[in-house]
Amino acid sequence: MNWLKKILRSSRIRNSLGVIICAAVLLELISALQYYNAHRVVERELERRAEAQMWFKAILIKGMLNKTEQLLYDYGWNIQSTLANPDLVGSELQFMVDANPDVLSAGMAFTPGYYSSRDSLFELFAKMEQGRSMSQQIASATHDYTRMAFYANTVELGEPNWTDPYIDSTNYSNREMLITTHAMPMKDRQGRLAGVFAIDVSLDWLSDTLNARQAYPSSFDLLLTESGSLICKPSPQHANVDDVDQVVRLINDSTVARQQSSSGLTKVIEFRSNIDGDVGYIFYANMKGKPHWQLAIVCYDKEVYGPLNRMRYMLLLSMLAAMALLGFIVYRFARNARNLHLASIEQERIGSELRIARELQMSMLPLNSGSFPERDDINVLGLLKPAREVGGDLYDFFVRDEKLFFCIGDVSGKGVPSALVMSVAHALFFSTSSHESNPAYVMRIINETACRNNDRNMFVTFFIGVLDLPTGRLRYCNAGHDAPIVIGKEDVKLLPVKANLPLGVIDDYQYEGQEACIEPGTSLFLYTDGLTEAMDKQHNQFGLQRAFDTLERYCGMDNVVLEEMLQSVSIAVEDFVNGATQSDDLTLMAIRYTPGIENCLLHDSLALKNDLKHVPELNKFVESFTSSLEMEPSLKSKIKLAVEEAVVNVIDYAYPLDTVGDILVEAKSNGTTVTFVISDSGNPFDPTEAGKVDTTLSAEDRPIGGLGIFLVRELMDSINYEWINGKNVLTLKKKYKS
Repeated sequence: MNWLKKILRSSRIRNSLGVIICAAVLLELISALQYYNAHRVVERELERRAEAQMWFKAILIKGMLNKTEQLLYDYGWNIQSTLANPDLVGSELQFMVDANPDVLSAGMAFTPGYYSSRDSLFELFAKMEQGRSMSQQIASATHDYTRMAFYANTVELGEPNWTDPYIDSTNYSNREMLITTHAMPMKDRQGRLAGVFAIDVSLDWLSDTLNARQAYPSSFDLLLTESGSLICKPSPQHANVDDVDQVVRLINDSTVARQQSSSGLTKVIEFRSNIDGDVGYIFYANMKGKPHWQLAIVCYDKEVYGPLNRMRYMLLLSMLAAMALLGFIVYRFARNARNLHLASIEQERIGSELRIARELQMSMLPLNSGSFPERDDINVLGLLKPAREVGGDLYDFFVRDEKLFFCIGDVSGKGVPSALVMSVAHALFFSTSSHESNPAYVMRIINETACRNNDRNMFVTFFIGVLDLPTGRLRYCNAGHDAPIVIGKEDVKLLPVKANLPLGVIDDYQYEGQEACIEPGTSLFLYTDGLTEAMDKQHNQFGLQRAFDTLERYCGMDNVVLEEMLQSVSIAVEDFVNGATQSDDLTLMAIRYTPGIENCLLHDSLALKNDLKHVPELNKFVESFTSSLEMEPSLKSKIKLAVEEAVVNVIDYAYPLDTVGDILVEAKSNGTTVTFVISDSGNPFDPTEAGKVDTTLSAEDRPIGGLGIFLVRELMDSINYEWINGKNVLTLKKKYKS
């Protein structure tokens, strides 16, 4: 032992041993940390594989059941059409069994006393018998179908439903068969409940479905009813009977501790097997839709974490060899730390750019949203909440020629790509609407651009509206967007919209426009699917009805504050989701239409023929009317010139060549503003659609047309055109007194 003491007395050796011990401890700590992180990764992988297995088999099961549901709906029409003749009902049931091998039997259980000529209890039942279909009346005192689940539950619920699976050994070749029944209420053409139409299908295929493709070799699946009764279990070769019984008991025991999976899709119960004491995990959840059956998958710890534990032991045995690699590990760690720092800097840069992009996107929205201080007939307000830094929603509005142009849209997807598509659609709407009043035409222009080079197959749902402010006439075109909500004086309803395709799908699609009349005091509420599809933590959607319930309080309200309206809807969504992550962009827009009754103090009119020789008569009429008002001479000259240009436009374009037509010029004054209304029965002609004239060009370079209406725009305060009751109606307004 003396040699060991001598060695330990050396300070260098002691320091080296200290370094080695510290390194060993550090390595062991690192190993333990790696084991912990690996354990977490395997745990998440277990959840992922178990849930993927569950949803895969749920899809298979629902796929088979959906076929049955579709059969019931398809043949329900035939059954309904033959209710007047019970013999034909029986024939239809036989035909259904003949044509569909998957259907074991079909039946129609009639409401007691439905047929006065038949027994009170009357049930037709069809099935295959010795290779051919047969139908018969099976109701009797001992077979009272009104007490059976398929009939009683369907009548009570008033909707299609599935019965819990059951074993039948009497109706089908005297062999035991797992069966379920799908039933639906059947009403006759008078709306009376005729009875319950039901079909029986075999579930023998469930066992093969559940036993196929397990997540782990010893895993097994179970199918239970909503109440927890076992429907189908694996064969004894796949699972121990005691473990199966224990799993069913634990799922039904409300006192057993359970937790939600990290994805939130399933519940998890940890248990210990009564056979070998191995720890197991039960993942279970209800299948979506009807029937509300429960699907469960059981996995065992020894298979899930066995490879990880063996790896842990190998790491412990290899610790001494790993000491030689410690320096390399430290080096790699340092380099990775530097890379992580650089990645963090890059991420911050990207985040900063996204924040700038968000500011740019929000700046594209209308400034001073809802502010039209010069008008008392319209008010508009919008609200946009992107789900990410930038989003794919948009809205816009502006007033031109006494018309409110507005739009709202939703680009498929989220993030930067959607924002880029949104900006293009937004720019096209504004540029096209600046000289075009037909919303269907504007929609076609935007669609042609959206389809060009659309390699990512992105599409845009879009709604465009043009509201004529003097008349309340609303022209609109919808491209697959949610229908706006009309808040009237008495009710809340959806604006009828036609099912045009979204933008970006077919480049030559012909969009169809619509018209409606907006009554004074009416509000329009537009939104994207971020409202109706907002989800809480249980993935329930906000839905349209909750929006209706929130907006109903504004029915018949005289003084509606749009900001309060949008905030009430936004708060309702926030309360509903209850802290759940926003999954989609949310955009809201409200329009309040409140035209006043114009006070007419002076009125006169003049009827002309569409001939230029009547222009002096027109000028005399305008001169006479404006002279009766307190108006400056220069202003009278401007008004006379503007009215003359407008009437000459009508003479030149409204009527075909050599056609005689009438032109009516009405002049009105309310004491501060003079209004001229020019109407004719000629061809539809909208002079306001002429683009702005580039007066910087020479006369030779300037295109023909448009200069007259340009002059009218410059001379008058507002110009408005509408096609009303088969007439062109052009309205010019000029304020002459403050």
